[in-house]
Formats: sequence, structure tokens, C-alpha cells
Amino acid sequence: MKTAIIGGNGQLGMDLMKAFAGENSTSLTHTDIEIENTESVSRALTALKPDLVVNTAAYHKVEDCEKNPERSFQVNALGALNLARVCESMGTALVHVSTDYVFDGKKASPYIETDLPNPLNVYAATKLSGEHFVQAYSSKHYVIRSSGLYGHSPCRAKGRNFIDTMLKLSKERQELRVVNDEILTPTYTYHLARQIRELVTRPAYGVYHVTNNGSCSWYEFAMEIFKLSGTRVTVVPVPAKEFPAPIKRPSYSVLENKGLQSLGIDHMPHWRESLAHYFSTRTAAG
Repeated sequence: MKTAIIGGNGQLGMDLMKAFAGENSTSLTHTDIEIENTESVSRALTALKPDLVVNTAAYHKVEDCEKNPERSFQVNALGALNLARVCESMGTALVHVSTDYVFDGKKASPYIETDLPNPLNVYAATKLSGEHFVQAYSSKHYVIRSSGLYGHSPCRAKGRNFIDTMLKLSKERQELRVVNDEILTPTYTYHLARQIRELVTRPAYGVYHVTNNGSCSWYEFAMEIFKLSGTRVTVVPVPAKEFPAPIKRPSYSVLENKGLQSLGIDHMPHWRESLAHYFSTRTAAG
């Protein structure tokens, strides 16, 4: 299978390149393709003629999206539309990576794929628009919603991940205050990439939730990080209101891998197991 991975030099993209290693896979970066530009998409994909396109590209700094809604829509929505149209014209399958932020968090129990989204901010609204464009224009699509991504490769837009931030702050401060009333599922890109690779071997197109299993607060995640890294620091659980933000975010964004379960291929480990794997390979990965 000939595969093009858009954003192959990013946090998830690097692990996808490893998951698809040994096959005819190509990494496409910003210098190779601009998804918001129809001609760029058509030119890049026509030249490669892939059987599968995996799109990890996104404008996902939430604060920047709020300040630049037009730019956010161009990349997250129209970019997805361009990919869907070109892939459909070529008979190419499309994997489009989306987000848990399409939900508002009011359900307070794990969201399944058929739950009705209700985005709370520009980033979430434009990502949901991208989902709709992919579903409307690509007959062979996998829309992948995930949550709280972290990996060994840096995120090109955001830089360090939550783990790196916590470890850095633990060296600078004697006490850390971490939010305890926002619940999510931290998801390791190493396992996410491998699950995506397994999913695309089946022509079971549609929307899928793909996260590690279980859930936790940011405080619980931080405590496990310090435990596994052998870091000694005082951590105080605090409510999110202690860090007021002008942008609304879901306070609960746990996803259930219902679609994977129905196919009998939910092989995503519990988040604690994935975090342990991350630390066991952290030094080797640099």
C-alpha cells in the first residue's frame, strides 16, 4: 500500500512513519504540500498517486485559532475539503485526524462516535467542519478523534508536551499546582499510530474514537509522570477556575473506542501502561 503521511515530521506523523515503515510511505511536510491550497494538494497527490493519505496537519493552537478564525477555517476545514475532493477523484482512501474538543464535556461519561458534537471554541468548530467535509466528499474515509496527545517527537506548533512541561517546572519550583477537575485520556502517539495502521487494513470507513483507555485529571496524569520519572515535587490539586482562560474548553473529553470495539480491534492500552512505555523508551528516543 502506497501511503502519503501529511505532517510526517510532526509528533504523530513521526510515529505514523514508523508504523508504516517497510511499506511505500512518503512524508509530506509544509514544503511539499499546503492543504489549504487546492492546486498544491492536487499537484502533490497526483505526483505520488498514493492508495492512502493520512492527514495530521492542523492549525491547533487554540488561542491562535480564536484570534485568527479565518486561518483556522482555511487549514482545519477547507484543507480537509481539498484533501477529500482530490482523494475522491483519485479513488484514494483518506485518514483525517480530529479531536475530542468537538464535544462540550457536558455528558460526563465517555463519548461514543454517534454522540452529537457541540464545539465550544473556534478550533473545535473548524475541526468539526473538517470532519463534515471529509464525510461529505470522501467515500473512503476514516475520521479519527483522539485526545491529549504526547510522544517522543516534539509537536511542531506547540513545542514541548505536558510531560516535558511538568518535568521542566519540577526543576524550577518546589510546588506545582495542577488542575484536578478537567478529565481526559492522555494518548501516546506511538500506540495511536499503530492502531491507525491496523484500522486502515479494513475497508470499514467512518468515524472512530482512538485514544488510550481509562481517564484521568491533569493532576492524576502529573502524579503518574512524577512517579514514573522518579521526580520528587509537591503537587497541589486545584480547580480550573484558578487558571482563568478567555477560551472555553470541555471539562470532560473522554472518548470511548466504540467503533474499534465493534470491529474487535481495540488494542489501545490503558493510559498508565502507555505512559510507562513512553518512559521506558524516553532516553533511547532522545
